[in-house]
Amino acid sequence: MSKVVAKNYLRPEVLARIGSLELRARMVVEGIISGMHRSPYHGFSVEFAQHREYVPGDDLRHLDWRVYGKSDRFYIKQYEEETNLRAHVLVDASSSMRYPEHDTATGRMTKFDYAATLAASLAYMLIHQGDAVGLMLFDDQVRVSAPAYSNQMHLQSIIGQLEQARLEHPTEARAVFPQLAAQLHRRSIVVLISDLLAGVQDVIRGIERLRQGNHEVIVMHLLDHDEREFPFLDQTQFEGIEAPELQLLTDPQSLRSGYLAVLNEFLNEVRAACVNRRVDYVSLTTAEPLDVAIRGYLALRAHLIKAKA
Repeated sequence: MSKVVAKNYLRPEVLARIGSLELRARMVVEGIISGMHRSPYHGFSVEFAQHREYVPGDDLRHLDWRVYGKSDRFYIKQYEEETNLRAHVLVDASSSMRYPEHDTATGRMTKFDYAATLAASLAYMLIHQGDAVGLMLFDDQVRVSAPAYSNQMHLQSIIGQLEQARLEHPTEARAVFPQLAAQLHRRSIVVLISDLLAGVQDVIRGIERLRQGNHEVIVMHLLDHDEREFPFLDQTQFEGIEAPELQLLTDPQSLRSGYLAVLNEFLNEVRAACVNRRVDYVSLTTAEPLDVAIRGYLALRAHLIKAKA
């Protein structure tokens, strides 16, 4: 696959025209691989354990040159759990993730389409490198909880669960985050993909609960481009997706500055809370190519591994 074609496959408006979630995930991962000098499958799931002396036949990429400089002897970095990383992908399947539910003519992805493609792509990538991936779908409660496995049948199951999500219930962060945390029994990488549209203190407490199990938590905060930029110009009827009875017909330009001020305050609070709790925070919109999110994940993993080495 050429780099030009691969780049096109990472664009949300192109992916939106591909009906199969499995095919979308494969296109995303293969597109990322083709744009890198080496496969992302190698080197992102290992944790440094100890050194041992080099023997002929060892992979020279694992030589520790700093140790050689001090001892004048070759040592290899040994790693543990090279193919036993456990990741749990937590995907918001609340009704707010349906946005923009009425805008099908332009080929835009809804927030859930984007989140599901991202989750499936991560699962595809991790399972094909031999790692175990679990999936949780949630709204006001945990709707799906699939344990972490590393086989192809499990990947098909994850994709099937994402395709069958119904998006019928509102978010209830205060109730659902303790449920999510309670089902993470072993130390894992936890990737949360959500619009986080709830009270900011409930969101922060929820992230704290995920972090309490000594998990490595990555928050992928996903908003639609409309939510992030508020580009509306003409008289507009706004309707609440999670509260349909809330409707407002107004001039959006009179609301824009106030809306963006409140939104940015919310984003800053969530970002700061993540940083203070050693949680990695990735801000995304549905207009961004999928590789932005996945390359962000890979970079964070590489940074964590380097810090431990």
